[in-house]
Amino acid sequence: MNPATRQRILVTAMELFWEKGYGSTSVADILSRSQVHSGSLYHFFPGKQDVLVGVLEFYRDGIEENLLNPNWAGVDDPIERIFALLAGYRNYLVMTECTYGCPIGSLALEIHEPDPRVRELLAVNFTNWSNAIERCLDSAGDRLPPATDRPALAEFVLTVMEGGVMQARTHRDIGYFDRNISVLRGHFELLEQRRAADIALDGGAR
Repeated sequence: MNPATRQRILVTAMELFWEKGYGSTSVADILSRSQVHSGSLYHFFPGKQDVLVGVLEFYRDGIEENLLNPNWAGVDDPIERIFALLAGYRNYLVMTECTYGCPIGSLALEIHEPDPRVRELLAVNFTNWSNAIERCLDSAGDRLPPATDRPALAEFVLTVMEGGVMQARTHRDIGYFDRNISVLRGHFELLEQRRAADIALDGGAR
């Protein structure tokens, strides 16, 4: 079987899960939009949940190529990279009149008691996202206080993004997302100011 067919099925399923949700998307929907015969789909994916697993694996394996690199192009400052990534979600919200949601977040909310494999892949996708943020924090070096819990801060950034997206979608108002990101930006500024003050005090002591 042609690997391009499998890719077409996954891309189609991604679009439909985003537009309609996993539960409201049928195998017939995927076949109709992808123009793939049922035999080809079932060759690669015995059932709809197998398609979901494939989609989640696609997100997992493509985070650099499909999410990070496009948003970080031309952005060298590690902290600004965090906000460039968040701005990418904002752009999707604006372009879709606040109907776009983080695909992983949307699936995690919809599928309340997922199969263990699905739950594992959802968790891995969240972890990969927060790990990317943590690498940015590490690259910021001594701009943040040494006692900063970088893994927790990275998880907090993820929480702010997901919560901002959810509220903006619910209210159909980008202001909810913007206010959340503004508060996050202020938190980072305070951390940098605290570190700068500590460095100045250490220098004065010497």
